[in-house]
Amino acid sequence: MARVCVTHSISDLCPEPNPLATQADTKAATPFVRIGGLETLRRITDRFYDLMASDPAYSKLRAMHAQDLTPMRASLPLFLAGWSGGPRDWWDANPGKCMASMHKPFAIDNATASQWADAMQRAIVDVAPADAEIANALADVLANMARGMVNA
Repeated sequence: MARVCVTHSISDLCPEPNPLATQADTKAATPFVRIGGLETLRRITDRFYDLMASDPAYSKLRAMHAQDLTPMRASLPLFLAGWSGGPRDWWDANPGKCMASMHKPFAIDNATASQWADAMQRAIVDVAPADAEIANALADVLANMARGMVNA
């Protein structure tokens, strides 16, 4: 299976902005804003890593990660922020990198990708962002991204 860097975002799932809208109106329509901003993405990420660390259903996924999840808890919400149309701090700190290249050293099989997708979907459901449409879209697109990382 060919490996590709996933560089698109869930912004594609939102309708085109109204050409008559102000810049503030257009910015308010980004998935980043609709999901609830960085605070909500941090809550989703924290819940995701809590699930991964505590639920035996995610033991294979957990085993792939370092003992200390603190760096991942800090990094993932920044990636998701920029990916969803918010601040691009993760890309500024990681020029030329993408999720596929960062995960290339790890053997990721279908089971591990499914564990990741399931834990993320549960985290999004548990956090329950107010905009259910964008929350569901985020879960779907991230599940597809996880499946795209399968290399074993």
